[in-house]
Amino acid sequence: MLTKRIIPCLDCDLQVPQGRVVKGVEFKQIKYAGNPVELANRYYEDGADEIVFLDITASHERRETMIHVVEATTENVFIPICVGGGIRKPEDFVKMLKAGADKCSVNTAAIKNPDLINEASEIVGSQACVVAIDAKRRYVENPRESAEKFIVEVEDGYCWYECSIYGGRQFTGIDAIEWAVECQERGAGEILLTSMDRDGTKKGYDIPLTRAVSENVDIPVIASGGVGEPEHMYEAFTDGKADAALAASIFHFNEYPIPTVKEYLKERGIPVRL
Repeated sequence: MLTKRIIPCLDCDLQVPQGRVVKGVEFKQIKYAGNPVELANRYYEDGADEIVFLDITASHERRETMIHVVEATTENVFIPICVGGGIRKPEDFVKMLKAGADKCSVNTAAIKNPDLINEASEIVGSQACVVAIDAKRRYVENPRESAEKFIVEVEDGYCWYECSIYGGRQFTGIDAIEWAVECQERGAGEILLTSMDRDGTKKGYDIPLTRAVSENVDIPVIASGGVGEPEHMYEAFTDGKADAALAASIFHFNEYPIPTVKEYLKERGIPVRL
């Protein structure tokens, strides 16, 4: 049986020379959480299965800073590293992989140019091509009148999920579940799925969203956005059918260290690497 992965996410603000990790709520209310290289080392020692770095500043001139962060991290961290933010063309994938990353994640660039997924997966392989989807609920009163969207029943009605770009600052009209299916068809090897409604709230992942994507693609789905306690990860793996669970706050501020989370999951029958 494949083990379920626990993945700390480091949102990196690269406006300072060494970078800094920050955390927000619903993509806002940002606060400082630590040094990216130091946190990555700590999570590796704690038993993380993978680490995701997201460059939330994502400007072209700061990509060199992220390369330096990746290079410094991989000196002592020997688990997969995924880097997202500011990846716009296949050459950016190649640069990050040469710096020591194992995967690159794209969101805005992929939506603006879907062929990027095809091109990148052909050059670096599907396993190194992750598509991030930042999705927000859009409620509908009558599901039958929204036949062009993938309607999901949630706890308080019906909705479809809209993809956002530019760190949640712009919406696209694109259905997140249908986009996930297209990403797989184009060669993506994994979906990093974030609920904008739950991000940083600690109310738990958006399980209907996670389950809908997981049931409609064959590639791994990483649940993201909203974890506040180990039980939320258990729900993502069972009800949400996710392959991996990503978290930030509970790890950054030492509310639930990775070993505690993994012991909790193992006791409840979830296969994890200890």
